[in-house]
Amino acid sequence: MKWKMDQIEMYSKAKEYVDTAIIPLTPVQWGKDEKNIINMGEYTNYLSDYIERQFTGRVFLFPPFTYLKFESKEEKIRRLVEWDKHLYQEGFKYIMYITADSEWKIVEKKLPGELIWLPAISTETTKTDQFKKTIQEQVQQVMPLFSLKWQEEPTERED
Repeated sequence: MKWKMDQIEMYSKAKEYVDTAIIPLTPVQWGKDEKNIINMGEYTNYLSDYIERQFTGRVFLFPPFTYLKFESKEEKIRRLVEWDKHLYQEGFKYIMYITADSEWKIVEKKLPGELIWLPAISTETTKTDQFKKTIQEQVQQVMPLFSLKWQEEPTERED
């Protein structure tokens, strides 16, 4: 399920089964390397959408958590932890962050949820079969991470 009006009613009916929030982490920057930054965001969105389709009925795909690329690590973490805390308090037991921005790997241990990082591939050829095949292959590699997470007890969050 996604952050869309036509899907919120479906979520309400299946709320007890939807225990995982997916939050794409999307950088924003203009005036320097914007083509690469935009590609990371687009790729993260394609990947997140594909994962949501694979796990429909178990996950909810939220809108991207956007941040300025030059924003301090501490500020990004603080804001993301607020999102995480809110979603956890609202019943999401598992929170997964998806990104193509490798800077999140540096602070991964400070995050309350699970980080999935994959390097972005060019999104300029999104209409090609090769692009779609690559996304499918990458999601196949990521899917076991969700299954493993679901077998664990959810991590308690501090208030």
